[in-house]
Amino acid sequence: MRTPSVYIAEEIMPYLRARIAEILYDGGIRQADIGSYLGVTQAMVSKYLSGRYKRPPEELARRLDELAEEVGRFILYGGTREEAVVLVSKRLVELFRSGFLCKFYSRYAGISEEACNFIYSGRTGGEVLEELAVALKRLVGMEGFRELIPEVRSNFAYALPSPEGPEDVAAVPGRITIAKGKPYALPPEFGASRFTAGILVNVGRVRPEIRSVLNVRYGGEIMEALERLGLRIARVKTEGMSEEEAMALIARPFADDLYDVVVDEGGHGVEPVVYIFGRNPFDVLRKVELLINELGVGK
Repeated sequence: MRTPSVYIAEEIMPYLRARIAEILYDGGIRQADIGSYLGVTQAMVSKYLSGRYKRPPEELARRLDELAEEVGRFILYGGTREEAVVLVSKRLVELFRSGFLCKFYSRYAGISEEACNFIYSGRTGGEVLEELAVALKRLVGMEGFRELIPEVRSNFAYALPSPEGPEDVAAVPGRITIAKGKPYALPPEFGASRFTAGILVNVGRVRPEIRSVLNVRYGGEIMEALERLGLRIARVKTEGMSEEEAMALIARPFADDLYDVVVDEGGHGVEPVVYIFGRNPFDVLRKVELLINELGVGK
């Protein structure tokens, strides 16, 4: 009987482990340590790194590549083996709940997609808080981040799938501020932000895969660095708008395309701000690291 657990073990995990192994190896982790982390032998890690593994259908492979990138960065940023196992497990359940994996599993098992969808339902927020907390800790400790905090301060947010309101978005209470010359943030909570959460709620209606955002300061040197990095940039101007109108306008470019960055050019009484978006906090963090390195700040 081909249950979802059998499908995951036979069709998903071999490819996912291989891609995570490649990311960890590129990040400077030794093969023996990778094997210990993934629960496989060093010989198997060597096989993964040589490219000898089965690749799933292209659409599924792309989604698993994104998951591998997220998990790999989670590990490289200090996530424990146990936390990584929980993250992978919850992400796979999430992919089943969304119906994405049911499409492939139903073909594998010879059952209807409806039967698969019946197995999975519900919403969970624990992993959202856990991932955002790990990314936030890395962010505030990142050399050079202090120089990116705007006058209105930064917030870092991460939404549940298909958020309906601020209560479905985790963010930093009171924003990320500067204390004794260093970035400081309280632990993330659901419902801690109205404005940043509202942006993600609006984005989620047209691009549900985009679930995280961080705002940083605007400046000519920052814009030049973002352009040199080749990031996809949209520009809006929220001067004179209500909060609701501003949230909707910042999200509006996503109705036409995917963007890494949305720049609010501000105006009279409105500080210009740069919003960095991603599929998850680690995707956002990767772009912030690229920006800091390109600027050469904090060195």
